[in-house]
Amino acid sequence: MPPPPTTTAHSPPPPLPLTDTDIIHLAQYHHSKTTTALPPFLLSPSSHQTLLSYLHSRSSSPSPSLSVAEYTSSLISLISLSPHPTNPSLSTLLSSLLSSYITLFISRQIPHDRNSLTTIQLFLCHLENINTKYLPSITDSITSNLSEIVDPDDAQLLDLLPKCLNLIRGRGGSIDLVIDRVLACDWSRVLLVKMVSIMREFSFLDKGRCREFVDKVFDKMQCAELQDLPSLVYQLLVLGSKGFCKREMVEGIVMFFGKMGKKGGSIVRQVEGTVLLHLNFAVKQDPSLGQEVMGLVRADVRALNHFTTAVLLSIARVRRFNESSMGIMKSALSTAYKDYKFAKVCKWLPDDFKEEYLQRAILIEEAVLRAVNESNCGREHILPSIVQLGFVLVESMEDKGHNEHCKSESLMGSQELGIQILKSLFNVHDMARNEIIEQCKFRILSSKPEQSLAIIRLLSYLVRSYPYPMLENVSHLKELLDYFTFMQGKIGTHLVTALLPLIKFSRDLQDYTILVVRKAMFKREASVLLAATSAIIDLILTEKQFKKDGPYSFQESSSQASCSQQAEVPSGMRGGLFQELNGLLQRCLYQKAKVKEIMYHGLVKLVLADPLAAGAVFDFLLPHFLHFYIEDADVPLGISRCIKSESGKVCIEEPLDCLLSCISWILLLQPPGKSDHPSDSWACFGFSLTQENEARRTSSGESFSSALLKIRKFLRNGNMQGLLSQTQDSSSTPLQEGKKGYHAWILSGIIEVVLNTIATELEKATDDKKSDLKKELIELVNTYESLEKYTLISKQSNSIKRGIVRSTSQDIPANIDLGNLKFFKERTPLLATSSICQLLLTALEIYKCDCSNITSTSQNRSQLSSIKSSSRCSKFISFILSSSIHQVKSFPFVGKDDPLMKLIYGDIKALGPPLLRLLWLLKAEQNFEVSQKKEAKAKKDGEERKELIHLALVCLKELIIVSSQNEDQMGLIEDMVSESILESTSTNVPDADLDDECEVGYRSDDQNTRSKDMFLKKVIKPLFSELLAVSFFQEVEILCDITMMIGNKLPRERRNFLGTWAICTCKSSDISNSKIAKSVVSLALELTSPPNDLDVAQEMTLELFKVIGILEIPPTQQPLKKSEIYRVINDSTKAAVASSILQMIESIIVDMDWVIVKLKNCSTATQKLLLHDENREQEDPCLALEEALDSRAEAVVKVLSSFWVMNLEDPQVEHLLRVAAKFYKNLARMSKLRIAPKGCKQVWPSLKYQKLVEITCKQLTAPLYGFLADIQKKQQMRAKIRGIVNKIKRENRCIPDLIFQIEDYEKYLILLSKATKVNLLRHAKRSTSRDFRIINPENEEEDTSVHEPNENNDSATQNEPSEEHGENEDEGVGLDNALSPEPDDPMAVEDSESDGENGDSILNAKRARMNRVVEESEDEA
Repeated sequence: MPPPPTTTAHSPPPPLPLTDTDIIHLAQYHHSKTTTALPPFLLSPSSHQTLLSYLHSRSSSPSPSLSVAEYTSSLISLISLSPHPTNPSLSTLLSSLLSSYITLFISRQIPHDRNSLTTIQLFLCHLENINTKYLPSITDSITSNLSEIVDPDDAQLLDLLPKCLNLIRGRGGSIDLVIDRVLACDWSRVLLVKMVSIMREFSFLDKGRCREFVDKVFDKMQCAELQDLPSLVYQLLVLGSKGFCKREMVEGIVMFFGKMGKKGGSIVRQVEGTVLLHLNFAVKQDPSLGQEVMGLVRADVRALNHFTTAVLLSIARVRRFNESSMGIMKSALSTAYKDYKFAKVCKWLPDDFKEEYLQRAILIEEAVLRAVNESNCGREHILPSIVQLGFVLVESMEDKGHNEHCKSESLMGSQELGIQILKSLFNVHDMARNEIIEQCKFRILSSKPEQSLAIIRLLSYLVRSYPYPMLENVSHLKELLDYFTFMQGKIGTHLVTALLPLIKFSRDLQDYTILVVRKAMFKREASVLLAATSAIIDLILTEKQFKKDGPYSFQESSSQASCSQQAEVPSGMRGGLFQELNGLLQRCLYQKAKVKEIMYHGLVKLVLADPLAAGAVFDFLLPHFLHFYIEDADVPLGISRCIKSESGKVCIEEPLDCLLSCISWILLLQPPGKSDHPSDSWACFGFSLTQENEARRTSSGESFSSALLKIRKFLRNGNMQGLLSQTQDSSSTPLQEGKKGYHAWILSGIIEVVLNTIATELEKATDDKKSDLKKELIELVNTYESLEKYTLISKQSNSIKRGIVRSTSQDIPANIDLGNLKFFKERTPLLATSSICQLLLTALEIYKCDCSNITSTSQNRSQLSSIKSSSRCSKFISFILSSSIHQVKSFPFVGKDDPLMKLIYGDIKALGPPLLRLLWLLKAEQNFEVSQKKEAKAKKDGEERKELIHLALVCLKELIIVSSQNEDQMGLIEDMVSESILESTSTNVPDADLDDECEVGYRSDDQNTRSKDMFLKKVIKPLFSELLAVSFFQEVEILCDITMMIGNKLPRERRNFLGTWAICTCKSSDISNSKIAKSVVSLALELTSPPNDLDVAQEMTLELFKVIGILEIPPTQQPLKKSEIYRVINDSTKAAVASSILQMIESIIVDMDWVIVKLKNCSTATQKLLLHDENREQEDPCLALEEALDSRAEAVVKVLSSFWVMNLEDPQVEHLLRVAAKFYKNLARMSKLRIAPKGCKQVWPSLKYQKLVEITCKQLTAPLYGFLADIQKKQQMRAKIRGIVNKIKRENRCIPDLIFQIEDYEKYLILLSKATKVNLLRHAKRSTSRDFRIINPENEEEDTSVHEPNENNDSATQNEPSEEHGENEDEGVGLDNALSPEPDDPMAVEDSESDGENGDSILNAKRARMNRVVEESEDEA
């Protein structure tokens, strides 16, 4: 039986399946229709597997790329047509399809080509339709094979990564693991390029993650191909301009290329050039990038490498950054030089930092030069910036001390570096030459004289190094010469000198220069005339030098179009410049005295260059000389014709002494008896050397020779009164007195000329003739001395009483032409160094002879003749020593290339040995005179010898200064050491320091150090002891200066030995002269190396307290008359010693100021590193510097604390208050540096700093208020004394500043205590009121009663720090609780014990004294 029928629900039939071809056709059909429904098969979840199987089957086809791409794009297109693309079924299908495609792509079952890229971009457009739960697996698949990416097409999937991560993050998911996986994997070169390209899409990342990506990029850029670097940099710059770690991006680019070094050669340079162009373009588009580059260098000079320099030069082409870029580079160089200069002279700075700052300066110089040298490698756009930088550096003003430090360590300095930059640019780049010369012309005409001289020095280098390229621009040089008459005289002279080497190649330039100079000779301005005269002489000398060196031919550059039109004349067919310019030289003879002297010196140089020109020079000078020489007259010199008066002022019209000096030198160089003048040397003057001409030539030389002999004979007779009487009238007016003084001045110069001649003869004379010459020397010097009362030039201010030193002037009458007199202060000496040496040797012989005569006649009563002879000998020595001083002082102002340098100055150090021999002889004779105190004339002779010793020591000091500044004269001390050893052997000169200290110096490898040690031991120390014993205080002061100069040049060990000797002198010598005491104390402190120097200062301060006494009103204790330990400290010297110590402290405070600035820069860089990587432990590179600063400040506190209890005089009180204010200001800055900026990790204060704060509060701040109270009470007692009011006012102005600095220091201590939770103020007396009123000393009615503290004082002042610094009430309470320890806290127990060490009575006494000065202000009451 069949079963009964049942009723069931009707289910819909399954959707018809679609093949992959159907899907492609369906997508094409649907693409042509606007609105159609999707086939049910696609909407069914059961069809997903079938759809995905089509994808895999197509990947196995013969052309999988197109087949898979066609199918995938069709399926995605159909899914996108759904009105609900986020439908769960479609979302699942899309995610499955993407996952399958990624699997096929990673497994390389489909090619990585253009079709795959199009497909991935299509997926990218529909990622937002994928369900969130599928996105993590997709990102995992994308990042699973990052390390296997070796081809650019392999990285196509990474285009999906940023959007996937952004969707996950936006829907609340975590992306940290994915980011960590990306950063942890090994990036290949291809992956690096891809990551940089997509990094701009990671804008959703925080700053820390962005910085990690940037660090990873620059870390992997080391392995990138060179050709990829420009594109990478461009992408990074685009990222930076969009705000993606802009600062880190710029810093990374600059430092990456700065560390590349020289690897890769020209290819790397070309890559850098392309990168510079990218940077330049990026800065134009986003100026903030340029600000970041400049901020990087401004924050840390160490960032200035060769590439940073090139970047700054590149962005300097942007107008808005031009001045700032140049300023930053100039400032960086200047800072490097100044830092090294300071580090070298700062004795307490660690040696590592001195070497570091030197290397930093050298590296910056090398970086700038390298950037310039590589400017021809694809970076021609920075050439204008390089030219500008070179001129900015050339025009920078540097002090002399800076140049000396640079030269000593092979540093160039700013000016020399700028010259090297422009020279290199001129040599390499033709296009820059015209600009450089144009800039030279413009800047010479518009800059200050000092800057113009630097530009002219550059021009001189270019002319000498590149003459032919310079000839191509000769038209610009001619334009510059057109302004010759409008330039300052010194500028015009140096300009012509710089261009003279070119006249060898261009006669046209020579003729144009002569034309310009000829015009200038008709100007009235004195400076123009002087410049023109110097130019004439230089032109003549240059011609002579070229003839001497080789053929003198003119060759124009082939680049000049006008060369063929110029008639070239061979040198043999044309006359010399001396003949051509004879008319201009004749015109010089009618100008002012200074013009004539320049010409006279030039003629001597001419004979030095060409001795055969002597006859022509004599012929030129003879007619002019005869105006002032009368051959047959009793007085052959017409001195009165040399002087004239204009507008009631007297001036010298003819420097007759200089004229005679010129003639004398020419006669010495080329005696008239020589007949070695070939006839061809006279052809240039327009005549042949016939017998008539030869006679005339000989006549000129012999005429001068006979005239000088007659003048010499006249001067020896000593009829000066008859010569000076030529100007006397019946009335003696000031004008006539002025004329007479100038007559004596000229006459004294003529005597020097004659003395120079005699000294030259004496060197070559026989023994029989030497006696007469010595006698003549003494007579002439005696005549010279007789003119002293007529001269207008006063003696030198340093106690020179004998001899007329022709280099200084004081007390000039009103009717004297000061401009004329200024010239004579700067004139070249008339005595040669060799002549002075010969005179010194003669003086030694005469003095020894006189000493033996005095000894032999000391037993007789008739000593008149010997005393007279001794007086004349003293005058002779005084004249020689005064001349030596003038010679040495004028030596540094003569150019090394000046021909007169060798002729007149010669070997200046040759003065040392005879000078030292004379000094020993004078000292020995002085000891003899001291033993003859019973003789009436002995005292006078002793004073004269004291004066001679002073002169000798002054000359010795000046010689040592010259020796230390000139490398050519470095052998001075060695020569004098050899002389001192010989002298001590022959005369038994005692040695100082019988110990073996100096033996260490003898074993030194440095000959210079050994020589200085021996010189100090054999010369300076014995002289110091003996002169101090006979109270020659001025002379001892000079010895102290010499010791300081030499000691500062010694190595540390030897300097300490010298400081020990000075300390022993302070302990053993009874010195009553305050200047000597100050000098000796300064020696002891300056020559003792840190930290021992401040220990010595502290010991001296304690002994000083015993002598000065305690500051008590009224005084209860009598101070000592003299220290028992340091005998140099006594009643007469206590003020000077106190001043020396305070000056030392002040110099240390200046050093501290610089160190604090360096610490600030260093701490900024360190905090930046900590901020970038908080987990990395960074070692602070400035810890050693910070520790040295803390130690130095602690030692300063110990020294200053002793002054608060001293009964100082008003000048010392004012000085002390100023020094203390500066010190507290530095303490405040030190405390501020230890407070970490916002966002940085706060560092715990070191134990060294905590100790510094403790002793500052206890030993310096606490007793300070009592000191202020006592000095104000002392002021009140002396307020009625006349003249004391101004001193009190000055002191009262210092007190508010000091109190302000103390409060500022304590404010930062409070802030630091809050930040570190360390109570740094536990030793401070915070209950003391700071509101006080300075008592007016002029108000006698002022109530001087002391306001006693009220009963609420303690409670009112407990919270004072928060009230002082503007803290709110809650912060004040919190701070008070933080800084005030609880009663049970061990810190409180320690504080109470430390406070109770001195007893309650002492504490109460201090508070009572404080309350007397810190009175409550009535205005604020």
